[in-house]
Amino acid sequence: MVRVPKLTRADAVAALRNPLAFIAARWTPDPRTVQRAALAALVMSVVIVVTGGAVRLTGSGLGCPTWPTCTETSLTTTRAMGIHGVIEFGNRMLTYVLCAAVGWAIIAARAEKPWRRGLTRLGWAQFWVVMGNAVLGGIVVLVGLNPYTVAAHFLLSTALITVAAVMWQRTREGDASARPLVGKSVGQLVWFLVGASLLLIVAGTVVTGAGPHAGDSREVHRIPIDWETVAKLHAVLAWIVVTLTFALWFVLKAVDAPKGPLDRTRELFLILLAQGVIGYVQYFTHLPELLVGLHMLGSGLIWIWVLRVLLSLRERAQVVADLPGPSVETAPATV
Repeated sequence: MVRVPKLTRADAVAALRNPLAFIAARWTPDPRTVQRAALAALVMSVVIVVTGGAVRLTGSGLGCPTWPTCTETSLTTTRAMGIHGVIEFGNRMLTYVLCAAVGWAIIAARAEKPWRRGLTRLGWAQFWVVMGNAVLGGIVVLVGLNPYTVAAHFLLSTALITVAAVMWQRTREGDASARPLVGKSVGQLVWFLVGASLLLIVAGTVVTGAGPHAGDSREVHRIPIDWETVAKLHAVLAWIVVTLTFALWFVLKAVDAPKGPLDRTRELFLILLAQGVIGYVQYFTHLPELLVGLHMLGSGLIWIWVLRVLLSLRERAQVVADLPGPSVETAPATV
């Protein structure tokens, strides 16, 4: 039986002063562990968006009428608050699960050898976005689900997905300088796609803020515009994104682009088609809650794949330190 070394007083002090460095000095995770930790954080960033949508769609947005406690006299939900209190408080508790996933990604990135500071910074960026969004979520409750704060809450969640997706990609490639795989004109087309996708997401938040699902059964202020008009604008933007995606796939085929960008673009096109079907069905069936929830999930997946298309346009080789000689670049990681 292997004896566990005793923790000395010096070790305890070091662990308290810098716990991440203490863990990193005693544990080296496998690269796949780091990748899975980053993926877990990305998955949880999408889950928290979907569950937040479930809170709104079930009319539970004020199930806990105050923040940071659930009521003025109770930290947790009470029996008198019913199912809406359970749903809202449950979503708040999922924030701790998200924090745990992000924390695991930070620890794994910090303990990887050699230490990649960029990965650790991306993990910490996620942590601070989560903290900021938790505070903003509290403000949403305190101002009675003001639609503009709800929209900001969703957009900050999109920022979290962005950072998490970038970190996941960076765990699967090296730290050498990025080498473009396509020409400048193709890259510009992809940036147009990114911009159009952002406009699509923003328009979707406006539809949410003006639409019938206010988030609570009592009267809640809505954005004073015709939501059906904005929904039609949202649909036009969706068709623009679909058209740009198809055009990108055609151009990539024409220039004989590598497999990575082609595969990511094809996957994005298929996700867009599925999202379009859900969008039109929910519109003509008067926005049933289940389909709206699926549409929110699709929104997160579309944004992740738009980022994957963008990041697939370059590659980074692994850099292996060969002291005291120069660094040696190895073959690039697969996308």
